[in-house]
Amino acid sequence: MASIGSTISIGAVHEQTIKEAQVFSTATTTTHRHGKQLDAGALFVLKSKGPKWGKYYVGPIQFMVCYGAVVGNILLGGQCLKAIYILWNPNGTMKLYEFVIIFGILMLILAQIPSFHSLRHINLLSLILCLLYSACATAASIYIGRSSKGPHKNYSLSNNDETRIFGIFNAMAIIATTFGNGIIPEIQATLAPPVKGKMFKGLCVCYAVVTVTFFSVAVSGYWAFGNEAGGLILNNFLNEDGNPLVPRWFIMMTNIFTILQLSAVAVVYLQPTNEVLERAFSNPKSGEFSARNVIPRLVSRSMSVILATTIAAMLPFFGDINAMIGAFGFLPLDFVLPVVFFNLTFKPSKRSPIFWLNSTIAVVFSAVGVTAAVAAVRQISLDAKTYKLFANV
Repeated sequence: MASIGSTISIGAVHEQTIKEAQVFSTATTTTHRHGKQLDAGALFVLKSKGPKWGKYYVGPIQFMVCYGAVVGNILLGGQCLKAIYILWNPNGTMKLYEFVIIFGILMLILAQIPSFHSLRHINLLSLILCLLYSACATAASIYIGRSSKGPHKNYSLSNNDETRIFGIFNAMAIIATTFGNGIIPEIQATLAPPVKGKMFKGLCVCYAVVTVTFFSVAVSGYWAFGNEAGGLILNNFLNEDGNPLVPRWFIMMTNIFTILQLSAVAVVYLQPTNEVLERAFSNPKSGEFSARNVIPRLVSRSMSVILATTIAAMLPFFGDINAMIGAFGFLPLDFVLPVVFFNLTFKPSKRSPIFWLNSTIAVVFSAVGVTAAVAAVRQISLDAKTYKLFANV
């Protein structure tokens, strides 16, 4: 919101939600082809467009999105741990990368759970925690914004045209990441037939929760702190001297909710990576807990988490990571590919409204995606110049 401005950013979220609904309608129709239900996007592409599209384009993007989300969750978990540490020890010497490593160790343990036959309990826990910490963050922002202890609010945009334009596209990519989580049930392909009705209900719940939590935290945080609102709004609950602007126990409780929710989400996002690695290294003829499968599973999952933790510690720029995932992953997956595949598969008349609507969506969001990708890479390079690797931000 600091990059776009409050009015434009709210309009962008509304526009994105409408476009998501249109693309979802197209995508769910497209997955019904040749009288056979194709539950996952990559599977549909593999069957309808040939193995190259699914194996070398759609599949890698989905994999990158999920693994990038793991990196972002580990980084955010480390930031929450650091916030708790500073709360009780303002003059402490521990650095952010140390807390990222601590959270990475927690994920290293959780990643060893053999498999999830059903994710509904974890998803329910994640939903409850998400609502709890969003409500806490919103309440704290309103309290600080109304109190005399709140910081001076500055809502002005940058005077530099280049910074302002790239900031707008960078923010749009972050919004795409926020609203792109609905692709997870589509990637997992775990819904029992008939999929279309169930997925529609699931996505309605998903977008309802995302909209409520996104608007409440973003609007209240931007109102309370203006352009000083951080990528992790919980950091704004401490002033420049490290003194809390709300009760300590409240900040502690909110951070704990956030840490628990991040660990649950990261475990879910690790599943595609685990599946790929175990498909390559496991032996289906051996038992799940046999040494032949346990050792490769332990090594591969550990290396996956260690790599994600290393990336998170090296580049501790949560907003930039979100923007990059949105630009390279969620924008093409959510807005471009479904409508393109619909036109290629069903070949509607070039005079029909659906053809031109799909084509317009594809062209517009392709342009937005390319520009947002440039903006995301540019912002990371700028931050890398300002902050060295393993920066304590």
